[in-house]
Amino acid sequence: MPRVSAAFFMTGALCLLIGMCWGMAMAGAQNFALAPAHAHLNLLGWVTMSIYGTFYALTRETMSPRLAWINYGCATLGVAIMIPTLAVFLTTNNPALEPVIGIGSLLNVIALLTFALSAFRELKRSRA
Repeated sequence: MPRVSAAFFMTGALCLLIGMCWGMAMAGAQNFALAPAHAHLNLLGWVTMSIYGTFYALTRETMSPRLAWINYGCATLGVAIMIPTLAVFLTTNNPALEPVIGIGSLLNVIALLTFALSAFRELKRSRA
């Protein structure tokens, strides 16, 4: 397995662990005000990271390591910026946080576009 795939899976597992603990805490308190941030953590942090990691593991022989690591960096930084800021925003409703959430979102979109480029390269590569 390529190191980038392991990095995606490790980051995804950490996001899932945080998401599970967060979900249990919300359920225990019967306070679901942060459910949107929790859902984004699970989807972007666990599901999406795992899909990225699986793709790069399956294409290890033909992937571009540079694109894969750019994908990882943007996705990880995007989640690290977006999720905590979204949680604070949901708690405080401070409009000054909206641009920071936007930066995290933009990084996640860049990560997706990088992944799409990697997938397109795989689609177009010649096969034996």
